[in-house]
Amino acid sequence: MTPLFNDLVNGIWKENPIFRLVLGMCSTLAITTQAKNAIGMGLAVTFVLVCSNLLISALRNIIPDKVRLACFIVVVATFVTIVDLVMAGFFFELHKAMGIFIPLIVVNCIILGRAEAFASKNPILNSLMDGVGMGIGYTLALLTVGCIRELLGNGSIFGLSLLGPRYIPFLLAILPPGAFIALGLLLGLMNKVNKKFAF
Repeated sequence: MTPLFNDLVNGIWKENPIFRLVLGMCSTLAITTQAKNAIGMGLAVTFVLVCSNLLISALRNIIPDKVRLACFIVVVATFVTIVDLVMAGFFFELHKAMGIFIPLIVVNCIILGRAEAFASKNPILNSLMDGVGMGIGYTLALLTVGCIRELLGNGSIFGLSLLGPRYIPFLLAILPPGAFIALGLLLGLMNKVNKKFAF
């Protein structure tokens, strides 16, 4: 496996930000009541991850160590502002549903963690692959939690009814405790799969 491909797939399974690194839990628990919210947040974080990884990697030899973290936050905040304004202008309902969690991407541990652990130490192309892989892994994790919660809580996925009109919604699934239960079960399942197949 080439190093670039390894950087890409690493975030999808081996170092999945949600299921393996257990980062970004706040947004994961809060916005996954519907699958469309999960996709929206996943795409927003992926955009910020990719763009900030690219810029931080390009500037890694210029940024002084003493102001490294402050510079990372400014770079990330710039791309978060772009996402926030674009969503407010073109996807207002989704923007309203995600609320404060869009600006909070600035302090998301996944983005700052990848900036510090990877982008500031690796070339641009590797950092691009890392950002894309981590973004895909984050989006897939959010989508999995979101689909499970929406299906159990509303009987639908992406607003399409799958369980019919007779289905009695399991309201716990779309309440905060349901997020913890769904995430805990998925974390346990992923650990079991990793142990069995030794990924």
